[in-house]
Amino acid sequence: MRILILGDIYGKPGRRAACELAGELRTRWGADWVIANGENATAGAGLSARHRNGLLAAGIDLLTSGNHIFARPDWIDLLKGDDGTVLRPHNLGGDALPGKGWTVLGAGTPLALGVINLAGRVFMEPGDCPFRTADRLLKQLPPRIPVLVDIHAEATSEKIALGWYLDGRATAVVGSHTHVQTADERVLPGGTAYITDLGMTGPRDGVLGVDRQLVIDRFCRGFSDKFRPAFGDVVLEGVVIDIGSDGKAVSISRVREAGPAATATDDGEG
Repeated sequence: MRILILGDIYGKPGRRAACELAGELRTRWGADWVIANGENATAGAGLSARHRNGLLAAGIDLLTSGNHIFARPDWIDLLKGDDGTVLRPHNLGGDALPGKGWTVLGAGTPLALGVINLAGRVFMEPGDCPFRTADRLLKQLPPRIPVLVDIHAEATSEKIALGWYLDGRATAVVGSHTHVQTADERVLPGGTAYITDLGMTGPRDGVLGVDRQLVIDRFCRGFSDKFRPAFGDVVLEGVVIDIGSDGKAVSISRVREAGPAATATDDGEG
């Protein structure tokens, strides 16, 4: 099995890149599943039902998310009405909130893939322990299927620790949230593919996808106008993971592709 996982889709520039490139990359890499983190896909914070539908129609099979999935006022409707194509971090709200943080793609088929979505707690909103939550969810998933974990977290140490904690129990542990692709991809001794951060699908000429002057103003003056996507070059980042018949990772490779440039018309939901 081969899976393609895309880093956080940021705003209209990221959506356009993901929609234009997802199908091509699936074909080029021969990916059985394409998964992307979509928590910033709508105007840089949250995900609308319309944009979810557009990303799925473009060839993405599943959208994971993070703390920003709750940023829009319609997040409850999004997760209540979803048919399992959008995950939220399961340890943020557990079973008490709409939606869920795990699913099985292709259930009952030879390509069955379990996916778990978690959020970190260091420098993040309070939540249940991602380590213990992973333990519980792994017991709920069908046995002997590959399992991918998206850990949406700020601290590199927390993500690395979770990778080691799940080595040999999860097929892959991939980090998201920081929008900066790391160069530490590897297969751990127990057969778990790991990378600290997938990176971003969005404008690279800003600060984590945001118009750079707005972020500079926030640092220098303590305030700024509302954040909006940056202009200029756009990049699609992520990883491709090969999985053996035993459910263990064989390899993990970084992906970085140029997307269509962002312009001044890309600062809204579009």
